[in-house]
Amino acid sequence: GHPWSRATLEGAKVAAGYFKIENEGSAPDRLIAVTGEIAGRAEIHEMAVDDSGVMTMRPLADGIEIPAGATVELKPGSYHVMFMDLKRGVKEGEKFKGTLSFEKAGTVDVEFSVD
Repeated sequence: GHPWSRATLEGAKVAAGYFKIENEGSAPDRLIAVTGEIAGRAEIHEMAVDDSGVMTMRPLADGIEIPAGATVELKPGSYHVMFMDLKRGVKEGEKFKGTLSFEKAGTVDVEFSVD
């Protein structure tokens, strides 16, 4: 639900993507990859605070598990997508296409709104 990204600054090389995933099935699934037409590549990341209070960001090589009957939200300060090697920046009001790839559900086409 509601895939979105923020506008990028001029010359930016990265952007972030956010959305909610609702698993209405009876079995867990896993988001394993994301693409965005604005980027050369994309990674699924997690932000967390370590034991010393420092916020860290790390890629999730195994993706994100979506438990059966649950909703997982990718949002600022938490799970998110990093669009890297941007081909172009985006401005508020624009949209760009992407795909979400799941272990079981396969590929789902989405359109990110730049909010």
